[in-house]
Amino acid sequence: MSYIKPKFEHPRAPKNALGYSRKEYEGSLSTLCAGCGHDSISAAIVDACFELSIEPHRVAKLSGIGCSSKTPAYFLNNSHGFNSVHGRMPSVATGANLANRDLVYLGVSGDGDSASIGFGQFAHVIRRNLNMTYIVMNNGCYGLTKGQDSATADHGSVSKAGSVNNFEGIDMCAIAIELGATFVAQSFSGDKNQLIPLIKAALSHSGFSLINVVSPCVTFNNNPGSTKSYDYVREHNEALSSLDFVPVKEEITTEYDEISVKMVEMHDGTFIKLNKLHQGFDPQDKLSIINALQVARQKDEILTGLLYLDTESVELNDLIGTVNKPLNSLTEKELCPGSEVLEKINAGLR
Repeated sequence: MSYIKPKFEHPRAPKNALGYSRKEYEGSLSTLCAGCGHDSISAAIVDACFELSIEPHRVAKLSGIGCSSKTPAYFLNNSHGFNSVHGRMPSVATGANLANRDLVYLGVSGDGDSASIGFGQFAHVIRRNLNMTYIVMNNGCYGLTKGQDSATADHGSVSKAGSVNNFEGIDMCAIAIELGATFVAQSFSGDKNQLIPLIKAALSHSGFSLINVVSPCVTFNNNPGSTKSYDYVREHNEALSSLDFVPVKEEITTEYDEISVKMVEMHDGTFIKLNKLHQGFDPQDKLSIINALQVARQKDEILTGLLYLDTESVELNDLIGTVNKPLNSLTEKELCPGSEVLEKINAGLR
């Protein structure tokens, strides 16, 4: 079966503090399009968890629906996993977290799953400061349904079908900061040197951590004027049945410093402008980062790096005073403390 990775590993493969090799953190072979930015993010998650020496069985990975939400199958095979209904991952994560606060919660979502159908749940999981890392794999389109614009698509962008987006795109980071997220970062799927440390920092943060990752879609970043475009091939297809295909393309990677703007070419020949925050920036100054995001937006730039951090936040379990032990480990004595305790509770409600 081609989707199963071989079990062989080099006997001198590096080990982390737990004695595990990187292979212990991998998943199945990806079925996403070759060159998809989402696979780069999955690889970064594997590296981050390996380097942090997180026990795989202590991780609960959750997702919704979409290309991005398929990726939990491609990392941390030995962890817990739950693929929820479209846009409903935050509520599932909240319930799991309140039932067992001992696990490391990692949510993976897309721009459609979080910024459209799941936008309401996305907002509320932020304002409640649930202790989880929430990664948005953002490509600005619906990859599973032929590339329509998502809610994060930029104003004026042209879809594969040739339609122009007349609506303003939702800025996931700006919204998260406004709603009270206590860790907000933005990165590019091809910048491994930046993305891995951000994921490690997010996993180590107590409270809600958002990482919005710009992740190019190889299938729907194509030039309608090219003879190699999918539209052209379909128009000139004389086969007896209607066919579609996904070409093998190279993964987009890049490196750049914090003092320059990097122009990165997409698969369709267009460019995005990436700009890293300067090292002297104060990520605890909320007003300055909101202003910086607006300035970057006016310049058609994407600001990357650690944008905002609240080191004094109180995560949801501590805020509402839940028990420290997982609910399934509570004994009858703890669950039923007796009539005297019940009477005190009732008296306090009168």
